[in-house]
Amino acid sequence: MMRIPLIAAACLLLKTTSAVFADEAYNVDYHYALLGQPQQDTTFFHRPSTNSKASLLYTLSEKGVVGAVNPRDGEIVWRHALAQNVTERSNGFLRAADGQDVVVSGSGSRVAAWTAADGRLAWDMNTDGPVEDVEILELSDKLASAGNKDVLVLSSGDSPAVQRIDGASGTKRWQFKVEGGDLPYQVSASSTEVFVILLHKTMLGYYKIRVVSLDSVDGHKTDEYTLSSDSELATAETILSVGANSASPIIAWTDAAYTTLKVNIIGTKSTSSFNIEKHDDRAVEKISIQAPYHTNSLAHFLVHYETANSHWADVFHINLSKNKIEKAYSLPKVAGKGAFSTSVSDANVYFTRITEDEITTTSSSSHGILGRWKAQGLGIDSGTSEVITPTHAVSELSIKNDAVSAIRTAVSLSTGDWMLLRDGSPVWNRPEALADISSATFATSSAIEELEQELEVEAHSNAVAAYVHRMKRHIEELKYLPRMLMSLPQRFMRGFLGTSSEGGMAKDAFGFHQILACATASGRLIALDAGSPDRVLWNRQATTLQAGKTWRPQLTSQADVLILHQGQGGQQLAFNATNGHLLLAPPPREAATTGPNVQYTMTDDGLEAKRLDVENAGSLWHFTPSSQDRIHSLVPRPVNDPVANIGKVLGDRRVLYKYLNPNVALLATTNDASKTASVYVLDTLSGAILHSTTHTSVDLADPISSIMSENWFAYTLTTSADPRGHLLIVGELFESLIPNDRGSLQSAANFSTLETSPEPFALTATYQIPESVSKLAVTRTKQGITSRHLLAYTPASDGIVSIPYSILDPRRPVNRDPTKDELAEGLVRYAPVIEFDPRWYLNHARSVIGINEVLTSPAFIESTSLVFAYGHDIFGTRVGPSGSFDVLGRDFNKFQMLATVVGLAAATVGVAPLVMRKGVDARWRFT
Repeated sequence: MMRIPLIAAACLLLKTTSAVFADEAYNVDYHYALLGQPQQDTTFFHRPSTNSKASLLYTLSEKGVVGAVNPRDGEIVWRHALAQNVTERSNGFLRAADGQDVVVSGSGSRVAAWTAADGRLAWDMNTDGPVEDVEILELSDKLASAGNKDVLVLSSGDSPAVQRIDGASGTKRWQFKVEGGDLPYQVSASSTEVFVILLHKTMLGYYKIRVVSLDSVDGHKTDEYTLSSDSELATAETILSVGANSASPIIAWTDAAYTTLKVNIIGTKSTSSFNIEKHDDRAVEKISIQAPYHTNSLAHFLVHYETANSHWADVFHINLSKNKIEKAYSLPKVAGKGAFSTSVSDANVYFTRITEDEITTTSSSSHGILGRWKAQGLGIDSGTSEVITPTHAVSELSIKNDAVSAIRTAVSLSTGDWMLLRDGSPVWNRPEALADISSATFATSSAIEELEQELEVEAHSNAVAAYVHRMKRHIEELKYLPRMLMSLPQRFMRGFLGTSSEGGMAKDAFGFHQILACATASGRLIALDAGSPDRVLWNRQATTLQAGKTWRPQLTSQADVLILHQGQGGQQLAFNATNGHLLLAPPPREAATTGPNVQYTMTDDGLEAKRLDVENAGSLWHFTPSSQDRIHSLVPRPVNDPVANIGKVLGDRRVLYKYLNPNVALLATTNDASKTASVYVLDTLSGAILHSTTHTSVDLADPISSIMSENWFAYTLTTSADPRGHLLIVGELFESLIPNDRGSLQSAANFSTLETSPEPFALTATYQIPESVSKLAVTRTKQGITSRHLLAYTPASDGIVSIPYSILDPRRPVNRDPTKDELAEGLVRYAPVIEFDPRWYLNHARSVIGINEVLTSPAFIESTSLVFAYGHDIFGTRVGPSGSFDVLGRDFNKFQMLATVVGLAAATVGVAPLVMRKGVDARWRFT
C-alpha cells in the first residue's frame, strides 16, 4: 500500500522545473564582478572624454582584467579580460593621455585601445613577442594625427623591437629592431626623441643600463650610451623608475643595499647621486618613486622609503634647462606603513600621503600641509586585531584658493580590499582579494552548531531527561527575552506587511545563511554570509608569504571549525568559522566511512592504493594506464552524498536497484599522440574497473570535466572531428537491468569489495551541447529526496547552467516515443542534441568570468541547495530542483491571507444571528 505514494512522489520530483523562480532572480543570487588586485602603475583617475566633468577610475589588475569603475558607488562601468586565464597573475600596462577618449592596454603580446566611456574596442594589434612597455607619445611631430595620440610599444622575445603605432587606427608607422641580445626594459620620450632603455648583462653577472635614442619621425637610431658601472646594478629589481615623458624624464636606480640613490635625466650621460638616510638604524626594505604622467606638469618627483615599521619620503625637482636634479624637501618619518599618490592640477604637482591614521596633501613645491583628514576604515580591525594598512593609492584633488577643498583617494589595503575615501570617509569597498581564492568551503555558525548539538542530546535521551534538558535550555534562553520583546513590534509589522527578511545567521531556520570560508592565494582567510552577499563576516591574515612564493592551501570544515591544510606535509591550522579566531588545535577527523581505511595517491606511472589500518601493509592495488596515457583527473564520489531511495521506481511500480558504492571514483586519462581520452569507473578499495570507455579524435586543448554522484556519473569533452563536437556523456549504474532483481547481490545483506567485486550494469547516453564545459557539479540536499540538477560552467559564454537530470537520464527511449509507464516516470524521447534553455542559466544576464570551482551545500530544508562558484568572479545562489515545496514563496501575501481570515471571521460573526433567527422562524412557521 505504500508504493502508490512513493510513485507519486517520484513523478513529482522528476518533473522538470526552472532552477530559479522569476521573482527570485537577482534576489536570492549574488555576483561579485571583480577586477582583481589593482596594480599601482596601471591605476588612475581619467576623464573619459573632453566634454566630461567627472572622472572614472581605471585599472588593469594583476589578473589581466582592464576596466573602469564609477567612483561614486564602486560599480564597474565596463571590463574586459585580457589574459587567457584570469585565475593566474598577469603583468600588463594601461596608459591614457589628457584630453584623450581612449585608454591603451598591453598584456601578453596584445596591445589594444578601448573607448574610455564604454570600453568598446577601438583597435588592437599583436606583437612578435611579450609586451614590455606601452607609452603614449605626447610630442607633436609631422606624423601625429589629428585624433588620438600615437602609441609606443616595446616588445621582447626572439625579435625585440620598438614600434610607433597610429593612435587612431592601430597601424604601424615605423619599427626599430633591438639588436645585441640586451633585455628590453622600457620606452620613453622627450619633446623631440624616443628613448629605448635596455639592460646589458656583463660577464660578471651585473647589469648596465643602455639607452638608445631614436628619431620620432622615422625610428632611426640617433645616439647610444651606457649608464652605471658593473658594480652598481646587481639585479634588474634595483631599477626604481624610468619616466615615460618630459614630466618625469628620469631613470632612477639604487644599489642592492639601498645606501645610494642614483638618478639620470634621460638624454644626458651624467648621473646624480644621493645618500639614503637611515632612521633608528632600521634597514630600508623598499624604495619606490612617485612621478606625474601629465606632460604639462612640473618635473617633480617623490622617493618613498620603507622600513619594517616606518616610512618617509624625499621630494626632488628637475631643472630641464640646466639638466640638474636637486632635493627640495623631506616628508618626516612616520611609524607604520603608508602610501603616496601623485596628482596634477594646472601644471602643479601634489603628493598625498595615506597612513593608518590620516590623509595629508602637500604641494611638490613646498612641504606645507594643504589638507588633512582622518583616515577612516584603516588602523586596527576590531574583529581580528589586525592592523589594516595601505599598500598603494591614487588620488584626485579639488584645489581652491591654493588649498585642497576635496579629495578622493582609491586605496588598496593590506586586507586585499580596494576602498575609496572621500575626504577620509569610506564611500565604497570592493573585496578584490576574492579574485584570488584558491580553496573554499561551506560551514555553519557556532550558534547553529550549538543548537543542533543540544537537540541531538535531547533526541538520544529518555523522555524525563530530555524534558529536564529542554527546560534548562529554555531557562538559559530567557536572558534573550528583553531583546526579543523590544524587536517584537518591528518583526510583527514586517511579517504582517510581507517585508520581513529571512533573518540573520543566528536565526537561520532554513540554512540559507551558511558561512562561506575562502582561502586566497595571497595568504588570507575571508568569510562571507551565503544569505547576505553584501556582508564580509571577517577577513584575516592566515599566513605570511615570502616574496615570489605561491600558496595553494586546502580548506575543509567540520561544523563550525575550519581546517586549513597548507600543502603537502604542511602545518594544519584550525579557525572558528563564526569569528575567524585561531584555535589551539584542529578537531579529530570524523570517520567518513566504515570498513577498511584505504588511501590512494597519484604516482608518476599510475594510481596506487594502500591500507592504513594494517601495519606495514604494502600496496593494495596499482592502476597503470595504457602506454603513453597520462592521468588527467580523478573525481571520487562525495563523502556526504545522501541517498533517499536505493532503487528507481518504474511506472509499473517495479524497481531498478541502484549500484550504490561509496568507494567509486571516475578516472580520466588522455593520450596526446593518439588524441584519445579514456574514462574508468574504479572501485577505490579493490582497484577493480567497473566500467570503461574510450573516445577518439578528442580535442585535448579543450577542458575535460567530470563528476560522480549517487549511482551516476557525467563528463564532458570536445571532439576535433566536428566543430560543434562538444559532448556530454552521462552514465548510470544498476545492480541489474531486470526490474525487482538485484543480480549477484540478491541475498546479500552486506558485502565488501575487498572480498568480492560485483560488476554493475551501466547505461550511458551521449548528448551534443552547444559549448564546452570546464567545470561540473551537482546539487545536494539534506536527505537526497529532491531530484538533482547537473551544474555546468561554460567559459565561452561565462555562464552557469543548471540542467535537470531528467533531461540527461540515459534511460530515455531511443528512436521511439515513451510508453505510458515511461511517461509516468518523466522520461521523454531521446534527442542527441541538448540546447541550453535560457531558464537554466543561474547567472541570468550576468557575465561570470574565470570560474574554476563550483561548490554546493544542502540547506536545512530539503527542497533547496546552495550554490557557490569562485575563481575570478564570485557567484552564489539557491536552487530548488523540484520547486520550493517546503517553503512559502516570495509572492505569498501575508497581508492578504490575514485580511481574508479577518473578513471571514467578521462575516461569520455578522451572519450568525441571521442564520439563528432564520432557524427559529422556520420552526415557528406554519404551512
